[in-house]
Amino acid sequence: MNFDKKRRARVQGGWATAPISNKGGFKLGSPSVSKPTQNDESNMNIQGKQRSSDYLSRQVLSQAKSNKGKPPMPVGPIWMAKNVDTPSPRSTFVFEDPEEEIKTKPEDKLITKPGVFDISTEPSGVSRIRYFPNFIEPSMSDSFYAELYKDIPWRQRHDIHNGIQAMQPRLTAWFSDVPYTYAGVTEPSNSVEWPPALRQLKNQLAEVTGVEFNALAANLYRDGHDSIGWHSDDEKIFGQTPIIASLSFGNERVFELRKKPPASESGERDYTFSQVIRIPLQSGALLIMEGYTQADWQHRVPKEYHDRGPRINITFRVTVPEADR
Repeated sequence: MNFDKKRRARVQGGWATAPISNKGGFKLGSPSVSKPTQNDESNMNIQGKQRSSDYLSRQVLSQAKSNKGKPPMPVGPIWMAKNVDTPSPRSTFVFEDPEEEIKTKPEDKLITKPGVFDISTEPSGVSRIRYFPNFIEPSMSDSFYAELYKDIPWRQRHDIHNGIQAMQPRLTAWFSDVPYTYAGVTEPSNSVEWPPALRQLKNQLAEVTGVEFNALAANLYRDGHDSIGWHSDDEKIFGQTPIIASLSFGNERVFELRKKPPASESGERDYTFSQVIRIPLQSGALLIMEGYTQADWQHRVPKEYHDRGPRINITFRVTVPEADR
């Protein structure tokens, strides 16, 4: 190797002495070719693009075969699949009325303070309750409880629902000159003289309300397991808008009302979305239901599973002559 060849090898590296053929028509490292021409560069760019296109085509075909039956997937990063500078079209929201009515349950209520409450105004008319937590003072309440517990002829009867007879979970009594039929049970007329405590309470209510009550139903709840289920006192014997005055003595129990929903074509009612009103009735409390409360609402005293002592409930009513029903 002469001096010029050694110097060139030191400057350009060992690769400069190894001629390599190229499809572009020149040899890298050849002394006669210093750099490719402009036409050679164009050919290289075209061939490079062609090879890149062939590669992408083969990749798309391979991916299409493996994803047969599946939605096509973009090649390369997902963000390159569309121009990020071009805003994507927004779908137009079209409001359509729902085919089915969306139902919501009204918030339940708790009544603890005295007052007059219009609990609904439809569908029949105004349903109203009047609540007086301390109508009878505590010392008199204890005295009334003891006398009523002793003087009322308590007995346990049977209800009949759908042809099935079941024992009532409470003791009852009925005072009236006319019989009373409810839940498949008929309470016979009772013309005996009312016990002194009942007469005194009847007269006291007449002074306050101006109503002359001529009938009453008495209930004795022996403990928290005794109860009365959902019902309405809407029998024709009490008229279209009965007034019922309920007095409580003994242990406190919760009294509940729930709104009647419209009946279906089959006559059934779905109480899932019915509003419930709860009223804790302590000894000596007076609750009056009037207006269309019996037509549009049900009421009950539910079971309670913690310690509860005995409670007596007296519901004074007005019976309507058969000709006026």
